[in-house]
Amino acid sequence: MKKVKCQRHEATLLPESNRVIVRPFIPSDGQKVTTIIARALALTEEEVEQELAGVKEEFQGRHFDIDSVLQAHFEKVSPKLFTQRPLSRSRQLLIGALFSGEYALESAALFNPSIVPHPDQEGVPEGALRFIMSLRATGEGHISSIEFRSGLILADGGIHLDPVSRFVTVPEVLTNPTYRKESFVMKLHEMGFDNEWTPGVMEELGEEFSREDLRKSVRLMRSRNRNGSRDLSRTLECIQWLADSNYELRFSEKLAVSERIIFPVSANESNGIEDARFVRFTCDDGSFIYYATYTAYNGRAILPQLIETKDFLHFRILTLNGSAVQNKGMALFPRRIDGQYAMLSRQDDENLLIMFSPDPHFWNDPQVLLRPAEMWEGVKIGNCGSPIETEEGWLVITHGVGPMRKYCIGAALLDLNDPTKVLGRLKRPLLSPEGNEREGYVPNVVYSCGALIHGRRLVLPYAMSDKASAIATVDLDELLAALKE
Repeated sequence: MKKVKCQRHEATLLPESNRVIVRPFIPSDGQKVTTIIARALALTEEEVEQELAGVKEEFQGRHFDIDSVLQAHFEKVSPKLFTQRPLSRSRQLLIGALFSGEYALESAALFNPSIVPHPDQEGVPEGALRFIMSLRATGEGHISSIEFRSGLILADGGIHLDPVSRFVTVPEVLTNPTYRKESFVMKLHEMGFDNEWTPGVMEELGEEFSREDLRKSVRLMRSRNRNGSRDLSRTLECIQWLADSNYELRFSEKLAVSERIIFPVSANESNGIEDARFVRFTCDDGSFIYYATYTAYNGRAILPQLIETKDFLHFRILTLNGSAVQNKGMALFPRRIDGQYAMLSRQDDENLLIMFSPDPHFWNDPQVLLRPAEMWEGVKIGNCGSPIETEEGWLVITHGVGPMRKYCIGAALLDLNDPTKVLGRLKRPLLSPEGNEREGYVPNVVYSCGALIHGRRLVLPYAMSDKASAIATVDLDELLAALKE
């Protein structure tokens, strides 16, 4: 089989340490918090103004609205105040600054990209396509978050990336999100908390309920069982944890794409949001919704989760359910097939599997689709994002791990009507790490979380050794011909 040519473009996405957010920096020791507050309370009002002016002079130009962040961090420690006298706004902000710190989101790496058509194609030149690219940004402590970039794929195949803003902003976390009762109960059952107490909480709720509805039901259960057992306490704690793992985010529409950052919110993703695989999903009525699977990591365990958005401004973060929700690398097909949702996965950390479901939130019964065949994928294989529909079949970009833990990118072709049938796969890698691509946090790796087709070319963003990202394109006809050999 002849090797398919892969054109590397000059566009490179490098991590920038000066893109920072302000995070809480609060000691776990309550006495230390009180001591720090005491030092701020001991200052005169003139000293407070002087100290706050110094903070603003040094940091205000690095953030859109630092005052609101410092105020929010003051509110977090305000229960530790030991004075009843009112504090000036400046003193509150200074106390907030004492419990704040900058975090460089991508100081370590900017990698594992996926790419989808932008929901807004207005004003795009003829023959071009505006896109949104998601990337995994990693900073201090190896905490990962999701960043975004935008740009154009030009009619002649050129790639243009929009300028990247100096500023980064986290979204508003909606305080009263809604939940689907069926999904919520199913997840509790999987977690082993479908016990005598759960029905008492859930029966008070409608088929869709808000966070406030859930709080009221939990409070009611506690009031009815004031001397409740340890099992009751653990069940109510689990219900709270599950609610925290399903949340909603909203960005201001005034923010540029590169200014939006999805940083870990819930406890189960406290150590990172990893490898989001975005796909533009075509609904039965022809409308679009964007889904992404990602891996939540809390430092001990992983939990695959699902993102839903229509505009990249409002996001719903949801837990996935079912016995097959176990491992990394889940990737949703971009439409239903014979009435079923379809998903690629890798439950066994070795083979590429496929599964079907009537609901995108529930996954069971995976079956092996591809096993390692060539030596460059001799350790394990997986997907590099969602399958892409072509006239010849579903194009699946794969990754393979071979000798010396070298990662290469390959491809396979599945039947359109029955994607459990493999029509062809590349015997040689489509893309292998070369030159400087081999050097990084994890050397000898090229990896992607999603590609797209524009015209007759495959546009493939890829990570280089878990450090930075680049873009390659491939002639689609040449690739399909190689897959059918």
